[in-house]
Amino acid sequence: MEDHRANANPDHPDLRDYVHWHTAYDDPESSLSIRLRHVQRAISTWLAGTAGPVRILSVCAGQGHDILGVLSQCDAVDRSRVSGALVEIEAANNDVARHRIEELDVNLQVVRADAGLTSTYAGLVPADLVLLSGIMGNVSAEDIERLVHTSRQLCAPGATVIWTRGAQGPDLGPDIRRWFLEAGFEEVSCEEWIEGTGMRVGVNRLVAAPEPLVAGETVFTFYR
Repeated sequence: MEDHRANANPDHPDLRDYVHWHTAYDDPESSLSIRLRHVQRAISTWLAGTAGPVRILSVCAGQGHDILGVLSQCDAVDRSRVSGALVEIEAANNDVARHRIEELDVNLQVVRADAGLTSTYAGLVPADLVLLSGIMGNVSAEDIERLVHTSRQLCAPGATVIWTRGAQGPDLGPDIRRWFLEAGFEEVSCEEWIEGTGMRVGVNRLVAAPEPLVAGETVFTFYR
């Protein structure tokens, strides 16, 4: 297994420490905390609008703050209808997520694997909700476009994708919104410049037919 993100890896010395990175959530005024609240709001809105069992897939899930934070506020009935997987390559982040999952007693698994490879998702898809938070600001424009189109392979019919991307240069927000439309997703909402930050949170629903998972492909690679 190749770790595309651990800055302790001598093959990738320029990448962030994605364990320490989570400490920004300790500050409720940080841009990450602001983004998190809006992602959680989008998840809560989606969950409230669905009925019956739902399957969730979180890509580059980190410590699972978004979905697990929402589920911590749900009643037992809502928690019991949620299943799915959190895909994350950092072992320490996985440990945090597993501990929270055990505390919440929810049917989610943590998968330590490279989220940038389609083979990782065998047996984990299709999902009704796909979370692509904290990815698009760390990969190339070409990888983002590929991720958007590949997300159809992760989706059940009518699935929803929640994605984030900051406004750092170049601001690819307009391109990402267009790529989702081209990939067969309708736009449900797109919040931009959230609370004075450059953060953006988009929600898109698949209106085209899902595509079968094609194993053995690289979708994205983190460059920082």
